[in-house]
Amino acid sequence: MKTPPLERGMTPLTIGREEFRTLGHDLVDRIADFLDTLPDRPLTRGESPEVIRGLLEADAALPEAGSDPAELLRTTADLLIEHSLFNGHPKFFGYITASPTPIGILGDFLASAVNPNVGAWTLSPVATEIEAQTVRWISDLVGFPRGGGLLVSGGNMANLVGLLAARAAAADWDVRAGGMTDAAARPLRVYASAETHTWIQKATDLAGLGTNAIRWIATDSKLRMDVSALRATIERDRDAGDLSMLVVGTAGSVSTGAVDPLFDIAALCREQGIWFHVDGAYGGFAVAVPGTPPDLEGLRLADSVALDPHKWLYAPLEAGCTLVRDPETLRRAFSYHPPYYHFGVEATNYVDFGPQNSRGFRALKVWLALRQAGREGYVRMLGDDIRLTERLYALVDAHSELEALARELSIATFRYVPTDLDAAPGSAEREAYLNRLNEALLDRIQRSGEAFVSHTVIDGRYVLRTCIVNLNTRVEDIEALPEIIVRLGRETHAELGGTEG
Repeated sequence: MKTPPLERGMTPLTIGREEFRTLGHDLVDRIADFLDTLPDRPLTRGESPEVIRGLLEADAALPEAGSDPAELLRTTADLLIEHSLFNGHPKFFGYITASPTPIGILGDFLASAVNPNVGAWTLSPVATEIEAQTVRWISDLVGFPRGGGLLVSGGNMANLVGLLAARAAAADWDVRAGGMTDAAARPLRVYASAETHTWIQKATDLAGLGTNAIRWIATDSKLRMDVSALRATIERDRDAGDLSMLVVGTAGSVSTGAVDPLFDIAALCREQGIWFHVDGAYGGFAVAVPGTPPDLEGLRLADSVALDPHKWLYAPLEAGCTLVRDPETLRRAFSYHPPYYHFGVEATNYVDFGPQNSRGFRALKVWLALRQAGREGYVRMLGDDIRLTERLYALVDAHSELEALARELSIATFRYVPTDLDAAPGSAEREAYLNRLNEALLDRIQRSGEAFVSHTVIDGRYVLRTCIVNLNTRVEDIEALPEIIVRLGRETHAELGGTEG
């Protein structure tokens, strides 16, 4: 077969300037209309995987010939706008996924156009310095000392970076070379409350410690870590010859928003010489808001902190952040290069401070939003989310068919309880039925398109859970939610037979 002549002027992916401008304007107009009409749309269509795969013709072969980009963008926009679940919808209260800031949406567009690789300063001079400034501003916002840090994909990775920094700092052998099978190795132990997010299992697994390295510490009646139990566990491990590596304090648990006694944990870690890490992926930013739990202030005493700008800074996904008191701890955990100097000063190469080599420009969307809103704007927005949750909790508590359980930060938990249950309050029969009822109710709510909530389990009770990290939520959305839940709850109760059996 004869090889065709090399003609590189036009490629199958080339889009000319004027066509690009037209396509871009059309897409921006479509996105603007979508954002404007979002409150009036169903939150989701509740479609099955089979339906979505059918829309995509998921089993079709890769097309042999290409397609027109204008038609591709139109049909893809239709696909996403008509068949997604919208976490920017004002009645989205599920998990801890924020509505995206408009400036963040545009920031991602601009970042993709320049396409810097923020792994090396030479490949991304301005982008690297914007990320460094973003890290400093995030530190300022939460009152953490300006040490160092970097942006990562999300909370799991932010916490993993902190854990790996602690591993390098704690091991009294060359753990990076010899790993956990080195002749001098000792078992490394990690301490976390029973309310800690499941990132801890992933992180100990990936770090080679194994999940058996985790010491699960009991919690008190408010689901906060029991520091006396923590001390006793550390002492037992040290008596056994183990090496206490890391204590994780939670600044806003995923289930209920509980905040561990961070000051007491910090004091114990200083006394025992143990790395103190705070998982503030959800609640850490709330430390800037007056009236939030005083223990949040204790995150400022940590050796490392995990935060998620794509949660309570409303950045589009993905944007996590690890802060460290001493930036050299990251270099000792990740770098295989000497410091790099450019123009006579050390340049920041983020490849030396985290697990990635190639890194996208995550910082731009966060940096732009921080500049647009400022500290004052963010304090007000976070405070509004908390006050909306307080309002919702009060409405739930006042409703005869809803049982309020807990509220902290912008998380509220409650369950639907029909008024016609015969079983005695607290009986095993009644609790089993309420668990089954509320689990079925959650599925109905999520498929309804009217609102979206999630769930958690508190003392064996399956309960509904709302978390507001949503710029688009208004008081009227909050006031509508209890009646939506009660109406769907009555329907679910009737379908289950209307009894506790």
